[in-house]
Amino acid sequence: MSTERVALRADHPRPATRIRVVIAKPGLDGHDRGAKVVARALRDAGMEVIYTGLHQTPEQIVETAIQEDADAIGLSVLSGAHMTLFRRVIDLLTERNATDIVVFGGGIIPQEDIPELRRMGVAEVFGPGASLASIVEWVRTNIPTPAGAAS
Repeated sequence: MSTERVALRADHPRPATRIRVVIAKPGLDGHDRGAKVVARALRDAGMEVIYTGLHQTPEQIVETAIQEDADAIGLSVLSGAHMTLFRRVIDLLTERNATDIVVFGGGIIPQEDIPELRRMGVAEVFGPGASLASIVEWVRTNIPTPAGAAS
């Protein structure tokens, strides 16, 4: 199916559109207020946001991102399972030949884990206290969109 995604983009490119971001809450963590606030900030900044809801598996998140032709996945992790969850999402994107989808995230993630997350392919990690403006600006600056797209 990942080949179909690449072929679809090559044969039927999406018209110049806004940045499309999947915001997801992987795992068993039931606290999604922060994810919803970030989703709304991105939407209010003109981006298309698909919020997956609570308790999503990495497989569900990656499938949603591919089906929605997302430019990025933002993961919110408060459970302490960030290393496992981010790694699985990155691995699934690789398996599905969808590494053009940028992964970023936030939540309660120890500073000492951030270098390893970056090594595995997580583009950015926002910790507690990150401003919504900084998240929106980072997404605008770092998420590639079709030529001519405006966010």
